[in-house]
Amino acid sequence: MVTRVAAGVGLSLLVMSVLHLTHVISGGSPPYDPDAAGTAEGVIALVLLIAADRLRREPDGARGFALGALVFAVAGFVLGLSLTVTGGTAVDVAYHCVGLPLLLLALWRQTRVVRAARTASGGQDPVRTP
Repeated sequence: MVTRVAAGVGLSLLVMSVLHLTHVISGGSPPYDPDAAGTAEGVIALVLLIAADRLRREPDGARGFALGALVFAVAGFVLGLSLTVTGGTAVDVAYHCVGLPLLLLALWRQTRVVRAARTASGGQDPVRTP
């Protein structure tokens, strides 16, 4: 479930990034900036897609990375929502309002996976880092 959400939101962020950077979606007022939004969306997309790929290839080894990627994405969506609510377009606000709950659900699920793994390993931290 986490892999699918990370991949789905990551791909949707790539689309939004392209739409912002090519000014297909533009307008709004400061502090909203479509170029900055497109850049941020591209970075978050890359992180989520890497996390999804790692989870698919090595689910146990990617637990910590995936958790961090989801925290990063949630923080980015919260910041993005705060900027779009004050000056963005309706499309941007709607996108953030759909994506944020999905990311929060995936974050909750991944947190449970990490906690269960810690419990199963006798309290030792099984979250491996590269």
